[in-house]
Amino acid sequence: MTHPDAMKLLTQKVGELGQAEVARRLGISAAAVSQIMSGKYQAAPDAILNRVIEVFGGLVVDCPVLGEIPLNQCASERKKPFAATSHQRVALWKACQKCERRN
Repeated sequence: MTHPDAMKLLTQKVGELGQAEVARRLGISAAAVSQIMSGKYQAAPDAILNRVIEVFGGLVVDCPVLGEIPLNQCASERKKPFAATSHQRVALWKACQKCERRN
């Protein structure tokens, strides 16, 4: 999904859910959503548009540890810190460190 596609998706989701709810799900302020949509966001919106794709894109990825999972679950897993709580958690952390989606 490209960033222009992510902008369309952002606009669609704001229309469906409202600006405040979209902002909450993305973990940003409603003002930031408004600024991105109007093209007045001061910083490059790449990270936020990537988050739009993760949260609302409905994409599925093939995780070497968990199998096919939604992209938003992938994003959530790769942001978790290392924890040796289970063999699967360690394997997942190692896989996430090598993943092309890692930021």
